[in-house]
Parts: sequence; C-alpha cells; structure tokens
Amino acid sequence: MIGLKENTDASVVEAFKTLRTNILYSSLDRKIKTILVTSSEPAEGKSTIACNLALSFAKDGKKTLLIDCDLRKPSIHKIFKVSNLTGLTNVLIGEEKLEIAIKYYSENLDILASGTYPPNPTEILGSKYMESFLEKLEELYEIIVIDSAPLNVVSDSQVLGAKMDGVLMVIRANKTKKDSVMDAKDLLEKVNANLIGVVLNGVEASHKKSYYCYGSKDEKRQKVSKK
Repeated sequence: MIGLKENTDASVVEAFKTLRTNILYSSLDRKIKTILVTSSEPAEGKSTIACNLALSFAKDGKKTLLIDCDLRKPSIHKIFKVSNLTGLTNVLIGEEKLEIAIKYYSENLDILASGTYPPNPTEILGSKYMESFLEKLEELYEIIVIDSAPLNVVSDSQVLGAKMDGVLMVIRANKTKKDSVMDAKDLLEKVNANLIGVVLNGVEASHKKSYYCYGSKDEKRQKVSKK
C-alpha cells in the first residue's frame, strides 16, 4: 500500500477497532453509515482519525469510502499520497465522472480527494446536488467517512453535519478550550446533527499518547491509543 503507513502496534489496531465498534453501536434506532469527522478548531488531529477510522472499517470487510470535504485546507490526498487534480468538487460541477475521480487504495477502501478549490465551498457542500450525491454513494458503499473543516472556523461542517448519520468531533488535550468545544457542540445542535462521540487527542497515559472516545449515547468511555 502506498502513502499512509499502517500501524502494526496491536494496541493501536485494537483501539481503532473499539472506536469503530462504538460508532456502529452508538444508536440502536439509526443505522450509522455516513460519518462526519470534524473538530472545534484547526490542528486537532481530525484527518488522522478519519484516515485510520476508514482503514479500520475497510479491514473489517466493509466497503468504505473516505471523502475529503475540507475543501479549504484538504489533506487526505497528502496523507495517502494520491492525486488531488480531480476529486469531489470536479464531480459535483460535472467536470469529471465519479468512477474516474475515485481512487482505489486497498481492498474495501476507496478515496475521493477534495479536487479543485472552489470559490464557494459552503454553498457546494450544502447544495441539493451534494445531498443527492451522498445518497448515490450510500448505494455503492457500506461506510462513508468524511473529513471536514473545523466547526468554529467555517460553517461547512455544520452544513454537512445535518446530512450525516453521525458526527465525530476530535479535540486536543491541553490545547482546545472548553468554550470552543461547547460552541462547536452548539453549532451541531442548531442543525440537529447527531453527535455520536468525541475523541480526545494527545492525552498522556501510561507513557503513551492516547485518544479517548466518549460515546454520547451510552456515556461509555473507551481508551483509544494514538497512532
């Protein structure tokens, strides 16, 4: 595989399995198929979480698509070392066919980069065409993981969050302010987004950097080791 180097540390692999399982069982009334990964502020580690989460679902045998919807500062193509000349935006405006824009990465995992930078990201992501596009993708994939912009910076994730089955918010220990997290949570609540959990990134525990996932539904806390 090219690009993102898979972590072979058993504790890390098990950690993302736990996160994956918690997400799938976060709601008994609503099947979680589309997952938005965002943060309250920049540099929280959301893209890393999104990438590893998508890999974990793929390893579990689920046909998975990872989409870079952080149109202003995309990074998925850099992490996986794939081309960003064409991607989501090019498909949405009709410049490229979906089957051409999607990059095969590994068994069960495809990647859709952000594509050409648009002048109106929020309008594109909030459009009816984006909604119908996601519905089409749901027919092709079992799991869709979407990396999006920080909530408190632009409204892109708020707009997308309303369309998702679940939203996962990543925050960084000793960096993110409580008020910032609460403001981000309020933005999601305003659009009735389904916040299924929070990943706390960068915690020192047992001499290891760690993630902690807090399930918003059952209030269970699971330790998730950082890659």
